[in-house]
Amino acid sequence: MIKSAILIVAACCSLQLFSQEKFPDGKMIPDWFYQNEKTDISIMGKKFLITDYGVVNDSTLLQTEKIQAVIDLASDNGGGVVVIPEGTYLSGALFFKPGTHLHLESKAILKGSDDISNFPVIETRMEGQNLKYFSALINVDKIDGFTLSGKGTIDGNGERYWKSFWLRRRVIPKCTNMDELRPRLLHISHSNNVQISDVRLVNSPFWTTHIYKCDSVKLLDLHIYSPSSPVKAPSTDAIDIDACKNVLVKGCYMSVNDDAIALKGGKGPWADQDPDNGGNCDIIIEDCAFGFCHGVLTCGSESIYNHNIILRRCDLDQAKRLLWLKMRPDTPQQYKYILVEDIKGNVRNCIFIAPWTQFYDLKDRKDMPVSYSSYITMRNIHLDCDSFFAVEKSNQYKLSNFCFDNLAIKAKKDVKIDENIIDSLIIRKVEITKVN
Repeated sequence: MIKSAILIVAACCSLQLFSQEKFPDGKMIPDWFYQNEKTDISIMGKKFLITDYGVVNDSTLLQTEKIQAVIDLASDNGGGVVVIPEGTYLSGALFFKPGTHLHLESKAILKGSDDISNFPVIETRMEGQNLKYFSALINVDKIDGFTLSGKGTIDGNGERYWKSFWLRRRVIPKCTNMDELRPRLLHISHSNNVQISDVRLVNSPFWTTHIYKCDSVKLLDLHIYSPSSPVKAPSTDAIDIDACKNVLVKGCYMSVNDDAIALKGGKGPWADQDPDNGGNCDIIIEDCAFGFCHGVLTCGSESIYNHNIILRRCDLDQAKRLLWLKMRPDTPQQYKYILVEDIKGNVRNCIFIAPWTQFYDLKDRKDMPVSYSSYITMRNIHLDCDSFFAVEKSNQYKLSNFCFDNLAIKAKKDVKIDENIIDSLIIRKVEITKVN
């Protein structure tokens, strides 16, 4: 009894300690961010094993309609868990319904079709705009409480799309990401209290995990991967957070041929006035490992407002940039109250800030909107890099109230910090050592 009492007291003290943590703007971090029990499918209603309904283990046989029928059946019977057993099952776009969940057992593979005609065009969200575009492999819209769980794999089977993209770029160098027709792996929109845990999300044709206008989403212990060679997987962002609030990314491994965590929200000269757009606030990314990627935490390229963002306790290996602020000259932007702390490993650039001019368009706006980035803190960081401070000066944006604290950096070049670029810059216990 005494031992049990001690454990209870310790647990209460631990929770109290967590509850004292604050977001960068001083707001208390809610207990929700620390209550991370994973999905228990045994309490989530009836299990609908797809192989009980005519779906067979065959990686070459397209079975979209049969799998969708199981989802529909689960919804019609009051909800439940659609279970993918061991084996490989080929599918086009699947649409989950209220009350339904997805669980992939160990050694289960849900494989996406490499034929774009198996992904219907729908009203959706892509690259900071609402438009008609191809559905994802897994589509979840307006389903509060949705969960995706299990030790299995969702494989986007993206190689054919990647090769086609690079071939198009050779013929039409100015083609955009969306000109090559390809689906995302997972798209969740207008849904609250969502959890995605344990699954492997690999080889997406386009963005891997895209959440739009969601509240209270947890992504726990995911393995997200797409290759950078021998065929580069273009624009396969690991996690795109688009106009969301209360998002936790914890214990994940991410290695993709684009940004790992990309904060989105809208683009264009009047983006901040469009109700389809929005800001991201109260986002925590912690205890993650990052392999090759273009940016570990990236604000942009379609983003108007990011507030209370924390990246902490992460290991980096071969990432290009730790913190990347993409400043669009055609979009009013505010990136503020961002904390990056307790980071170790190696990266090409620690902090990278520059104008982002790819495919921008001022349209009918005569003046260039000025953007702002402020209250950015980087502390307790030990990294090997090429350069620490890769920040360009520009009249397009204003940088202020940055803090670099307790940094031990080994850099191959650019060991100096240009204090004239940032107003109210605090530098404390920063050691940048040049190495060969």
